[in-house]
Amino acid sequence: MKVLSIREPYASLITNNKKNIETRSWKTNYRGEIYIHASISKVSKFINKNSDLMKLIGDDKFNYGYITCKCNLVDCIKMTKEFILDIKNNHYDQYICGEYEVGRYAWILKNIKVLDKFIKAKGKLGIWNYEGK
Repeated sequence: MKVLSIREPYASLITNNKKNIETRSWKTNYRGEIYIHASISKVSKFINKNSDLMKLIGDDKFNYGYITCKCNLVDCIKMTKEFILDIKNNHYDQYICGEYEVGRYAWILKNIKVLDKFIKAKGKLGIWNYEGK
């Protein structure tokens, strides 16, 4: 199964169906089922200064080092000024959860399902394969 490691709190926001756009500097041609893995990298101090993001996080628990959910990666959109403006104006919760800049990519996630049992795993860069059970 394909896996994408994401820093907290963003992995938990996806797991809790509060975030369905992952922003990246690189595009992918992969489409299909993918696990979301919460990397072991600690939360940035910048996040605590973003009051809108802190409200969205609420009481979410962070799951460093675990695969927490699976979803479908359905699209990868190269960001334009118009796309970014639409997200900012019409999907503000998504906007505060990513880096929206012209030329970056928005990975669209659908059908997010929390795993019954989280899977301990060591993350990797890029999209990687989980070979365990």
